[in-house]
This record gives sequence, C-alpha cells and structure tokens, in this order.
Amino acid sequence: PLEDYLKEIGDLAPDAVIVSDPGVISLCRSLIPHIDIHLSTQANTTNFTALEFWKENGVKRVNLARELSLKEIQEISVMNILQTEVFIHGAMCVSYSGRCLLSSFLSLRDSNRGLCSHPCRWRYAVVEEQRPGEFMPIMEDTRGTYLFNSRDLCMIDHIPELVDAGISSLKIEGRMKGVNYLATVVKTYRLAIDSYCRNPEAYTVDPKWHSELNLIFNRTYSTGFYLSNPDDGICNWQNLKTGQIHSFIGKIISAGPDGAHQVEIRNKLSLNDTVEVITPGESAVASRVLKIFNTKGDPIDHAQPNTVAEIVLNTSFSPNDILRKI
Repeated sequence: PLEDYLKEIGDLAPDAVIVSDPGVISLCRSLIPHIDIHLSTQANTTNFTALEFWKENGVKRVNLARELSLKEIQEISVMNILQTEVFIHGAMCVSYSGRCLLSSFLSLRDSNRGLCSHPCRWRYAVVEEQRPGEFMPIMEDTRGTYLFNSRDLCMIDHIPELVDAGISSLKIEGRMKGVNYLATVVKTYRLAIDSYCRNPEAYTVDPKWHSELNLIFNRTYSTGFYLSNPDDGICNWQNLKTGQIHSFIGKIISAGPDGAHQVEIRNKLSLNDTVEVITPGESAVASRVLKIFNTKGDPIDHAQPNTVAEIVLNTSFSPNDILRKI
C-alpha cells in the first residue's frame, strides 16, 4: 500500500519527495511531515496563483511547467511565494508537461515510474483502412517519419538569464541515463554556474562547455519554450543523433601511489589507450593507460567489462572520478 511505502521513504529521510497528485500530497503531509514536498512538473504549474495554492497545501518547491518562457518563469520566481525549479538540460517529453501514457499502453511500461520505453522515438507510418499491412510514409524522407521525436533541451548559453531570473534550482533530466552522461552534464553546468556567480561582469561562455555537451549522446539541442522561438519547438523529424553512447570506461574506486587506480570497468580498456578523466571542478584531463593488472596482480593487456582492474595512468586522480575513452 502507498501508506507503507511512504513510511519506508520517511525512514530513509530523503531531502524531499517529488509528487504531482493532491491525494498523495495529503498523505505525505500526514505520514511523513518531516520530509519536504516538491511538486512535479507534471502538475503543470503555470502561474503564481497556483503556487499560492500549493503553498497552502504544504509544498516547499515547485518544478514549473516546461511550457513556460524564461520571462514567465522570472515573473513567477520574483514573487518569492515558493522555491522554483526548472529543467535546463536533457530529453524532452513530447506530451504536455510530461503527461504521457503511450509507454503504458504500447509496452506496459509506466513512464511515470521511470520505465518509459520512449514510443515517441519510434518510427511511424499511415495505414489506410482498406489496405491493411500497407504502410505509407507521412513525409517524403528515406529515414522514415519521427513525428513525436523531440529535440533535447540545452540552456548552457543562457546561464546568466537563468541565475538572474531568481530560480531556486536548475534541474538536469537524468532518468535512465548512464553515469558518464550525468557526470559530463552536471560538471559542465556546475562550471558554468560557478563561473558566472564568481564574476558576472567577466563571464563568457567557454567553448569547452559546448564540446563537452556535444560529446555525449543527444538528439540535437534546442532551448525549448524558454525563448519563445517557434523553431526550437520543432520536432527532430529526421531522427538526428550526435555524440557518443559507449565511451564510458569506468569509475575509480580507489587511488594508490604512482598513478595506480582501482577501477570498475564498464567497457573494454586496452594497454596504451588514451582516456579522459572527468573530475569535479576541472576540465577533463587526458591520460594514457601505462599498465593494467587483474585482481590477482597479474599484468594483462585488456580489462573487460564488469570486472575490477588496477589501471596505472600517467596522472593521479581521485575516487569516484569517471574514465571515458577518447
């Protein structure tokens, strides 16, 4: 039952729970009053009057509707009714405020429980009633038709506007994403935000930030509804994809002397490979694989996925740093 689940959550003591249903909010207030309630973007909050309503019902932070422009977000945030949060990077759901049931109906995977099978990314065609089995393309394109296929959101060029808008929290879409993706995106935005807050007058967009975000898999970037630009709302009809999916090598578990690191290997790594290491607060650092040892201490030429290996690099790094192959 939901009541038992909420009590378990309360025992775990998270910073907050994200909820969209008023009934669940009522239960949260009753059963776990010590846990903050954050309102999901699926509640489609688009005005400050709605924020006043949710404040009266115990909500501490509101993830504003994705359909709002930056100007509208600022107008709401400066009212200082509740903490506000907005998405700034990642995949965008084609449905209004993420209220999609396609995955549940077509593949029995509930997108609202983190199991979306992304039917919006599938290839579609038209079938005429009298011609069953004859699929006709909707557009003249050899790649097919991806009429629900949204582009990805990217606001790296607009950090000053986001910070100055009075938004409490900037959110990165990371559900069902890998560690390499998350490490790259979070670190890049952290660098940009810190750079602006440290010296707003001298702030410029570092080309390295674009390079980092273009390295990871994306469906071409847009600014969504933020700038009220109709072209940024156009779907990715051609199903264009850039960046890499399988460049993630592993995570450093521990670091020893002379560049030795124990690493959880996720993809094959070979002797003399060049890797980049993602470390907090700094640009990615390139390093060469000088030696590889298995768990018995024997030298090997290759480290295979789902193993632990000792990797000797020509630079020392820290636990939890991420390795990716160039």
